[in-house]
Amino acid sequence: MTSNRHPTLAMRARRWLRRALPVLLLCGATAHAAPVPATLEADFAAGLKDEGLAGAVWSEVLPDGKVRTGAAGLRDVAAKASMQADTRVQVGSVAKVMLALGVLRLISEDRLTLDTPVQQVLPELALRNPWLASDPVRIRHLLAHTAGLDNVRLWQAFSGKPQPDTPLAEAFDGGGLLRVRTRPGTRYAYSNMGYGVLGMVIERVTGQPYERYLDAQLLQPLGMADSTFGFVTQMSTQTGAQRNPRLAMGHVEHGVAQAAVPQYLRPAGQFTTTADDMARLAQFLLGDGKLKGAQFIDLALMGALSEPAGTDAAQAGLETGHGLALAVRDRHNVVGACHPGTTAGFRAMLCIYPEQGSAFFVAFNTDAEGADYERFNRLLLRDLDVPLRAPAPRGTPAPTVENWQGVYVPSPSAMASMAWVDAVFGFTRLKWDGESLFLIPFQGEPKELEPVGGFLFRASDRSTPSHVLMQEEGRHVLSDGLRSYERASMLRMLVLWGSLALGVAGLLYVLLVGVYRAARRSLGRADHLFAPVLSLLGLLLPLPFLYFQSFLRLGDVTIASVLLALATGALPLAMAFGLARCWRSRGTAAEYGTLAKWDWVALLAALQLLLVLAWWGLLPLRLWHL
Repeated sequence: MTSNRHPTLAMRARRWLRRALPVLLLCGATAHAAPVPATLEADFAAGLKDEGLAGAVWSEVLPDGKVRTGAAGLRDVAAKASMQADTRVQVGSVAKVMLALGVLRLISEDRLTLDTPVQQVLPELALRNPWLASDPVRIRHLLAHTAGLDNVRLWQAFSGKPQPDTPLAEAFDGGGLLRVRTRPGTRYAYSNMGYGVLGMVIERVTGQPYERYLDAQLLQPLGMADSTFGFVTQMSTQTGAQRNPRLAMGHVEHGVAQAAVPQYLRPAGQFTTTADDMARLAQFLLGDGKLKGAQFIDLALMGALSEPAGTDAAQAGLETGHGLALAVRDRHNVVGACHPGTTAGFRAMLCIYPEQGSAFFVAFNTDAEGADYERFNRLLLRDLDVPLRAPAPRGTPAPTVENWQGVYVPSPSAMASMAWVDAVFGFTRLKWDGESLFLIPFQGEPKELEPVGGFLFRASDRSTPSHVLMQEEGRHVLSDGLRSYERASMLRMLVLWGSLALGVAGLLYVLLVGVYRAARRSLGRADHLFAPVLSLLGLLLPLPFLYFQSFLRLGDVTIASVLLALATGALPLAMAFGLARCWRSRGTAAEYGTLAKWDWVALLAALQLLLVLAWWGLLPLRLWHL
């Protein structure tokens, strides 16, 4: 990345240092615990009950250096054990913050650089990068999620195969997994795979398992004695260091227990800690990178922890985005640097506010899709009394804004294998009414974007510019710094939507009419719909196996997944077979009257959709390949 395209690390470090001056003297100090106000604990307890969550632990770093920790709810629902402030928890992707610090420590020791090409360290890695000659994937791209890699495959996230010591390279078995889909450095695309590769980089540079290196060379100097990158579980079948009764039991909806399990991409989400240890980490993040008076992480790198740089959105003036370890988070009229985390049975959030010298960490031992976790972030911000920021004033938009109206699709998709789903169901519409932009997603609430000047816009629930319009190589792009959307051809979208509508109508016709004929005992083997109806009913076969199978094995080759692949693979063949029978019996169509013509139309409509899904790699549905 050339220096004339974005501020240098030294410039960012000076800005960071000015903001962090009030807390620099506190960073190496031992946290002093202070009692949690009763109202906060009561509010947490009420919130846990309302949201159906088991328990929570949290810590707050105050501007004067003091630390408050607290807990509410249950550590284990089945045992009715109370959550304690020193209970250990899993934090999911918050682990990436610590892993990034480990990489930055190696850079500070001159064992790596931000611009080191990844394939220089891991030449055997099968990175498919069309821009390799001019833009190789570098360490900085992996840290900032701008390498253009997929997020994760289903089998990497949901599998019972990995063990605590499974080699990291096994997460990338199979061709085409590490395909670079956007020019490195230009667009943010969250990637668990990228952090899996960073774990391999640490192991190659240090010559030891990344867990052992980071526990000794990062956590120990930071004073995080109650934390580890190693695998820790609550399962009674495990023994030794892996079994730890102080670890809260994870839960999913309705209080169902979910113990921690090993992961393929463990550098991206495996970390066990306490609220107090995370307060120590937050104090360090608020500081100047020194420990006991010595520079532990270079000051310039500390200045780049949460400042996006180099992406097209950053160059277009948008300040929100992801830095080397944290993302700028604008919520509730407060702007900070944060990282969320989710893993089986747990959710967590870490936020720091350098201008105020404060921070919070919160973790829940329940992963429930319908819960409002943001409610608890608001409680912590209220308790920290972080000053609210006045919204950016309205500005004059560029005169050509109306040219950006249209339908936009995610670019890149989080998973290349699900690109059809993103295009058909994840699109959003951009409309300009002469005063404001309106972002109207297919799924979700519309957002009003107020112009703040040029091509920058602010959502009504944000205090700083939140979106930017760009034109890249003739393509119209909308970005919020963490997601990018490209305007799609209306003809292309109409074809996709039309294909879906016709296909669904055809499948419903085949199923309903076929079942009706079967009920009347007129669905013989020679009927056009006999094989298609059987193939649709065959989709029911894997359902009981999927129901009784753990969701953590969705990506494995199991009876359920094999039956699903066979059933979905049979669908287009059965529809084609039915069409062939229609063709052969076209001279005797009078047997069913005009219904025979509808059979033909329905089978053709269903088949075209199934062929489209096959073209996009979704049929046969092989979960172990998604």
